[in-house]
Amino acid sequence: QVQLVESGGGLVQAGGSLRLSCEASVRANTIAWYRQAPGKQREVVASAGFTGLTTYVDSVKGRFTISRDYAKNTAYLQMNSLKPEDTAVYYCNRIPSPWNWGQGTQVTVSS
Repeated sequence: QVQLVESGGGLVQAGGSLRLSCEASVRANTIAWYRQAPGKQREVVASAGFTGLTTYVDSVKGRFTISRDYAKNTAYLQMNSLKPEDTAVYYCNRIPSPWNWGQGTQVTVSS
């Protein structure tokens, strides 16, 4: 299995910020951050290709920034202006075909 270790989550108030980190044991051409809220389907939040091109789901545009160190198999998600609806477990994985899933990191935003 691919080792995927997410970290950096926590409990913050609305309007606060967090920076998530992901360490993977292998390299992906396109790495992504996913999130899954209780009772909801897992969704892609942001992605970054090896060229540095990035994409974001509409709900986080202007607030979240994905970055990566391609050579080190690491990815980051800077989350600003957090909202309660951002509360979820956040995972990193590749696109379009995810590997196995890591444990994720919990982000909880209080109002």
